[in-house]
Amino acid sequence: MPLRDHFCPPLRLELEWHSFHNAWATFMATALNARLPEGFRASPNVQSGESSGAGNGSQSESWQPAPATITLPFELAEDVSEVLVHGYRDGRYLAGAIELVSERNKDRPEARESFVAKCETYLHNGTGLIIFDGVTTRTANLHDELMARVGRSNVAPWGERLYVTAYRPIGKNGSAQLEIWREKLALGSPLPTLPLWLLYGPCVPVELEATYEDTFRQLRLPTGDA
Repeated sequence: MPLRDHFCPPLRLELEWHSFHNAWATFMATALNARLPEGFRASPNVQSGESSGAGNGSQSESWQPAPATITLPFELAEDVSEVLVHGYRDGRYLAGAIELVSERNKDRPEARESFVAKCETYLHNGTGLIIFDGVTTRTANLHDELMARVGRSNVAPWGERLYVTAYRPIGKNGSAQLEIWREKLALGSPLPTLPLWLLYGPCVPVELEATYEDTFRQLRLPTGDA
């Protein structure tokens, strides 16, 4: 199943990209759960950054609030399509994450900052991470921005528009390292399998090709050339 362009017609006319991402995250979680050892569980996490505004409903006629004391610009959480793997060792903890990049994750500096900050937190906590960026309508490279944020200025900018990356934080303070796997993506080409390194757990393969194809089949989407 070659990679398709979900952000432009004709495929976007068949199904909005976020609907596909939501379904794909579910199928990836299902495939991971078939591989994960006892004590680990994968689940999809999908959220929209759209907000209808709190308190827009009817208000009591007998009381009205005073105007707000301060009104500030504020960034709501951006779109989230991800698979989270939790482990259970003296309590529930986040062992691994797979992030599916959306258009809104890349369309503004504030959105990119929010996405990269979340990924940096994962890595500093020792959480294994995969970032999949198949967005064809935005040129920013979130991997490059993540590298700049974690202080790896000696890493030359990659600049790829379509890519998937895997990260393994390993070691302890003073001797910690970050191992990285990078794969270019191309429309019309098969998707690779990448490692997801679980905190306090094993490495499991994330078979992007198989789950991508399964999502197309389950959603009854056309499989013609991109």
